[in-house]
Amino acid sequence: MSSALTDLLPYPIVQAPMAGGVSVPQLAAAVCEAGGLGFLAAGYKTADGMYQEIKQLRGLTGRPFGVNVFLPQPEYSGAHTGSAAAGAAAPPHAGAVELYAHQLAGEAAWYETELGDPDSGRDDGYEVKLAVLLDNPVPVVSFHFGVPSRDVVERLRRAGTVTLVTATTAEEALAVERAGADAVIAQGVEAGGHQGTHRDQPENDGCGIGLLSLIAQIRETVRIPVVAAGGIMRGGQIAAVLAAGACAAQLGTAFLATPESGARPEHKQALTNPLFARTELTRAFSGRPARALVNRFVREHGPYAPAAYPEIHHLTSPLRKAAAKAGDAQGMALWAGQGHRLARELPAGRLVEVLADELAAARAALSADGGRR
Repeated sequence: MSSALTDLLPYPIVQAPMAGGVSVPQLAAAVCEAGGLGFLAAGYKTADGMYQEIKQLRGLTGRPFGVNVFLPQPEYSGAHTGSAAAGAAAPPHAGAVELYAHQLAGEAAWYETELGDPDSGRDDGYEVKLAVLLDNPVPVVSFHFGVPSRDVVERLRRAGTVTLVTATTAEEALAVERAGADAVIAQGVEAGGHQGTHRDQPENDGCGIGLLSLIAQIRETVRIPVVAAGGIMRGGQIAAVLAAGACAAQLGTAFLATPESGARPEHKQALTNPLFARTELTRAFSGRPARALVNRFVREHGPYAPAAYPEIHHLTSPLRKAAAKAGDAQGMALWAGQGHRLARELPAGRLVEVLADELAAARAALSADGGRR
């Protein structure tokens, strides 16, 4: 399926934007130079921090790349205790956040740090980042945690930017299409890190859709191209999602293990460490469902974490930083997709080449099999 996106790509391989310092310019540049689409993650950065990384990336590659932006979270009238704004999700109960903070007091004492301020902001500098991306256009911008307005999409299009938006259901994909985006990222429940649901609804916890089923549902709902994301680690899996109707595959965990990735060494090693046998969706670190390797922090705090993003993200931020500084993988947010055991310690550019070779081999095998029937 030719599209404004695939016309930019020698290979249908997208490096997922991973916030928190993983998707650094060196990683994105290596992916771009090898024929994939590298991404920077603006989430949790200042607008100037994002701009400086864009400048650095442009100094490393002349190929197309992308920048991912988080949508603002609904504002609450009166912070935790007031009534919700019209149409916004119900606010987290003050008592739930305070109770969780009380539960985390022992973690703060252990790591000799203070808990963060849960009221540190809800918009992630969205408007300022948009202004930077409009004044200094990049080839691709993707959005997470919601749908940008049609006006924003149109302004980016006039600036020459291709827009992608994450969806976890066919209904969300329809909202993406109605906003005028160029393509939708179908994020299966297998994906590592935060689920990009447009509204965080706790009653839907545990109801995520597997990637292949999601691709089929979205393809029958919208006409815009689909980028597949979730648990993809091998070229054969890329062939499968392309056969299912996707125009490209987005991989995160596969690139997390590369030497160019900004992930902590403890995080990279944990991907294939038998001590971390599985992943699960947890609210423990951020208050939103996010897939991570199950460690002590997830086991002890996940069952009690309230649905309160970004309040819980801000609350646990010093804990996560302290655990990383101490090299304690049991207290870190070890984001990972379900395919984490398949991680390969290859340079990012080489990984793109290997994935492309595996994709070509899988396609050739399918064609040969079809010819024998």
